[in-house]
Amino acid sequence: MFSLEQKKQIADVVEKVILSFNHPEMPKEKPSFHLHIGGKESWSWADIDPNWTFDESNQPGINPWNEIVAEEMNKKEI
Repeated sequence: MFSLEQKKQIADVVEKVILSFNHPEMPKEKPSFHLHIGGKESWSWADIDPNWTFDESNQPGINPWNEIVAEEMNKKEI
């Protein structure tokens, strides 16, 4: 569920919200989190980790189906 770009957008928003709380027990940058989102079907889910945990040698997996669905959704919005 969700394209790679959508996951990056979600991770960015989650990180900003976490940091906005300025909680004394949280780091001032690069908070660590793992978000699991369950879809309406048992096989539909997404795991989202902070963008900063990925680099050129460590990229999240891409599900071609999710990329196609996201592309189709973007076409409908235009």
